[in-house]
Amino acid sequence: MAEFWQIGGHVQRAGRDSGSLGDLNGGSVGVGVLGPVLFLDDIRDGQVWLSALVLTRDDGDLAPLICDDGAAHPFRELACEAGWRVMRARFRGEARSTIRYSALGTTYELAGAFGGNLNIAFASCNGEEHGDLDRDPEERNVMWARLLREHKVRPFHLLLHGGDQIYADEVTQGHPLSEDWPDHLPKDPSREGLEDLRAHLRRGFFERYVSFFLGCPDMLALAATVPSLCQWDDHDICDGWGSLRRSRTYSPIGQTLFDVARETALLFQHACVDGDLPGRFHDPEGLSLSWRIDLPDLRIVAPDLRSERTRRQVMGRIGWEMMDDLLNAMPTRRLIVVSSVPLLGPRLSILEAVMVAIPQMQKYEDDLRDQWQSRAHRSEWRRMLELLRSISELGQTDITIVSGEIHLATRGTMPLGQGRVLHQLIASGVAHRAPPNAWARVLGWLAVLGDSPLSGAPIRMQRLPGQRRRYVAERNTLTLRRVDGEWGAIWDLEQSGPTAPLPV
Repeated sequence: MAEFWQIGGHVQRAGRDSGSLGDLNGGSVGVGVLGPVLFLDDIRDGQVWLSALVLTRDDGDLAPLICDDGAAHPFRELACEAGWRVMRARFRGEARSTIRYSALGTTYELAGAFGGNLNIAFASCNGEEHGDLDRDPEERNVMWARLLREHKVRPFHLLLHGGDQIYADEVTQGHPLSEDWPDHLPKDPSREGLEDLRAHLRRGFFERYVSFFLGCPDMLALAATVPSLCQWDDHDICDGWGSLRRSRTYSPIGQTLFDVARETALLFQHACVDGDLPGRFHDPEGLSLSWRIDLPDLRIVAPDLRSERTRRQVMGRIGWEMMDDLLNAMPTRRLIVVSSVPLLGPRLSILEAVMVAIPQMQKYEDDLRDQWQSRAHRSEWRRMLELLRSISELGQTDITIVSGEIHLATRGTMPLGQGRVLHQLIASGVAHRAPPNAWARVLGWLAVLGDSPLSGAPIRMQRLPGQRRRYVAERNTLTLRRVDGEWGAIWDLEQSGPTAPLPV
């Protein structure tokens, strides 16, 4: 992997390494500081609350972040691992005006006020299950480069990350307690063994996050002026987390894995640690990482579909509490729901029944149980759809769902009543390479059957503008634009290019 020296938003190549954090900690590597990476903490009382994350290998203090009004905000150390210190500065600006700040010797300007026209980018599935650290960075990160080029032409106000920001599936390898996860687990691991496992996993998760920052200067350049909002999915923990059997996820090894994944997700996806979660989180204890942001005429909510997940439920008490509270919230013209797993999709229960019946296919059961449409989650799926329909009716609210997960691009619709339509937009595979076209055709055939979990509200999978098939097997990202109060969606497809705007 190429190394980069990121100072004040400028990137310089500094040689090559093998991509491991051990190498990154060696004396020959010329990396001093990475960042800043902006995160949107909250919007309230007309103020935008932001965090700037910086990674540094220097033991000294960083110069404070300076706001446009001259106020200085110190960088505080959140964590330290393998020679890297994770530093954060929190600051704020006016929600209805341009926000500028200076950090690491460079002044940055955000796109501008959130009350008028908006330009929001969405990306998901940033990696692959095997060998992700060994990929050619230019090939891996081509869609990030395109997002940066788009930002330079039409600046983004927000960057939504819809899940699988890293693929941590290989971090369990190399330790005797987790080498065979999840197939075989030691029956009674010692306390010392689990502490050693925790250290091994922590270093592995750091490697995933830091290596991405090192290898993707285009994303770093984007993130210095576009605040991120993240919601995790299974690969940020391990493949199928929550859909694996209880004997795995609730084992000492499974709980250690989850704890470390959560700790590093808080650091690198939310710029925080336990005890100081941003105000947008529904649960200040962080047992569920569900969050909500209220902007002028727009509400964005991201239910956590992993922290409370089991084989029999997608969300637990805390996650549902946040969603149910939306019924009593001040109505908004537009609701965007970040559902890491698509809420609208084909009738996967048929495929699920076939796979369970064929022994050779049973290894894919966890992948299908991950979906809202799984037979195990059908009543909960109906509950979510009914809730969204009620929110739309009570508040006269237009609702859009954005999701990743499936490594394809597609969209779905479901009528909500009163002339409104629930739009499901799926953009999946900012870095994950697309599956074969044959799989896209299989899903397209299933979509022909349709599904109607709510009476009188049939789900239909639709084609993207200009596409012949319902599912597009290309890497892709999504842009949501509000222009003069009207919303549109544009997919950027790796080979086909941008679609025409779709009114939503």
